[in-house]
Amino acid sequence: MSLVAGVWGFKTLAVGVELGLFTRLADGRTITVDQAATEFGLAERPADMLLAASASLGLLERAGDGYRNSELAEQFLVEGRPYYFGGQIRYSDLRTYLPWHRIADALHTDRPLTWDPQGQQSMFDTSDPEMISQFWDAMYSTSSFTARALAGAYDFGAHRALLDVGGGAAAFPIELCRHLPDLRATVLDLPHVLVRAEQRIAAADLGGRISTVAGDFLADPALPLGHDVILLSMILHDWDEPTNRALLAKCHAALPPGGAIVICELLLNDERTGPPEAALMGMNMLVETEGGRNYSGAEYAAWLASTGFVDIRTVPFDAPGANGAVVARRP
Repeated sequence: MSLVAGVWGFKTLAVGVELGLFTRLADGRTITVDQAATEFGLAERPADMLLAASASLGLLERAGDGYRNSELAEQFLVEGRPYYFGGQIRYSDLRTYLPWHRIADALHTDRPLTWDPQGQQSMFDTSDPEMISQFWDAMYSTSSFTARALAGAYDFGAHRALLDVGGGAAAFPIELCRHLPDLRATVLDLPHVLVRAEQRIAAADLGGRISTVAGDFLADPALPLGHDVILLSMILHDWDEPTNRALLAKCHAALPPGGAIVICELLLNDERTGPPEAALMGMNMLVETEGGRNYSGAEYAAWLASTGFVDIRTVPFDAPGANGAVVARRP
């Protein structure tokens, strides 16, 4: 029954974010059922159900006659907080939720459901700027917290210059540079994506340490030189094995001897039986990509070894966008 009710929980979370419920309750404010009904224009019955359901999910907690944010909601669901997760929730609700209703179509056709490969080059080839904005807001919120977890699991302090391939809105470089004052970083991505990255970098006051380079990491013959660590975070699950092997070869060529590569992903176990977060993200790649899937650490390790990397190991951690990193070194 918990699997059946899973969608109920997600939609309760999503409507709470849509209404701004958790942002209204920031900094310890409490709200009663009658107050919620008035503020959100609801009748008493739905207001009571929304608050009770949110509390049952651990998003609210009782405070006298009313409800207040739980610690989880206060950290992740209040707009403006450093690790606000609402972008991911809104994107999933508006962009991928309805296509998942047709998952059988994706299984039978082996084609994505959120964009049309016959008329678009990729899911980013769209005239809908709102969709692109929602996607990058979603990725930034997921990546920021994931970057903090990765920084605790892998010592980026051993490096001086990071290349974030397909770095999007620069969440990883921003988070890492905040904690490592000697680290410099470069974000490689498409020109229209870098507009968003440069805005985020400027807001973080890190323009002197984080730069951007426009490029297409799949189409370009080589990656930028001058970096001693390359990060591929939540990138390789978007593509098939031949595409990923070709990208790893470019990474190997771009690194100096002793340089490192870090593949940060939701990793399947070697038996390909879980964990659910990785396996279900793989199913989402069926909905959103032409050839993507989630891979195991053993698969990445085999590709890295055949490319010429050595000292390959997997570093586990727990975060929204990844459960581990496969790291290796160019000899």
